Amino acid sequence: MNSSATIPVGISACLLGLEVRHDKGHKHSRYCTGVLSRYFQFRSLCPEMGAGLSAPRKAMHLAEQGGELRMITTDGRRDYTDLMQDFITRTMPSLAPLRGYILMAKSPSCGMERIRVYNDDGNVQHRDASGLFAAALQTHYPLMPLEEEGRLNDDTLRENFIERVFLYDDWCQLREQGLTAQRLIDFHSRHKFQLLAHCQKTYRQLGPLLSDLKSRPLEDIAEEYIHALMVAMKKRVSRGAHVNTLQHLAGFLREGLSDTDRALINEQIEAYLREEVPLIVPMTLLRGGMRKVPQPYLEKQGYLSPYPDDLGLRNRV
Repeated sequence: MNSSATIPVGISACLLGLEVRHDKGHKHSRYCTGVLSRYFQFRSLCPEMGAGLSAPRKAMHLAEQGGELRMITTDGRRDYTDLMQDFITRTMPSLAPLRGYILMAKSPSCGMERIRVYNDDGNVQHRDASGLFAAALQTHYPLMPLEEEGRLNDDTLRENFIERVFLYDDWCQLREQGLTAQRLIDFHSRHKFQLLAHCQKTYRQLGPLLSDLKSRPLEDIAEEYIHALMVAMKKRVSRGAHVNTLQHLAGFLREGLSDTDRALINEQIEAYLREEVPLIVPMTLLRGGMRKVPQPYLEKQGYLSPYPDDLGLRNRV
């Protein structure tokens, strides 16, 4: 993975401090602009402004009319659904280079989930919709990692999203270079311990899938593989799953390390399981062991360095 280059990631424009909201305000995310911008090259969009609306403008919400979601002003006087759908149709193809997207929560255009849907009487019917733009993103780019900015305040969700962005970037680089059997095997080899941590069931399924790459067209196998992988990567990793993965990795170093070094690594893995230390502690000891016992196979593992260390994500999980 090329972590020295910035990765193209979409973002709701208000999160960059642009005054594009209905009240001509913004929702500047200092974490995005101050931390993630070191590694993400943000492409900002405000779907409502892109659809031709002004700022300020009437507040809008989603309403269900005739079995269809419509984006209308809260006073019910204007319907902007067609303008939004036209913007979506024009814009979606240009978003293919993106490796992820950070969305503004609760928005009838950008909200990823839990968006309220109203009936004609102005009462809430349900709260499980996605904004029109966010829903289109999920449909057009099902592999692309999406997250709401507010959820990035959760240590686990933040780490999960950023890990998926870097992994998806690696996959996109593979596709740009050209899909070959060897590149697919190499990709799986780099990320297999990340997969093991996220979902043992999928880990056990994808190995056999790649065991005979001549059984079906390579493109079909690759598509089945990456869809299963990205679904698995959305799952939160439990401490027990991390411990299992750490112990697998430590097993590769068993023969070359001293009894003292092995004991220290195992002690800190157990301390992590007891929630006494963060994940970075046993991870750092494993890396130290690899300097003493060179393991080319382990050095390529994305699990050990899924993103740049200075993001500090494993100090909090």
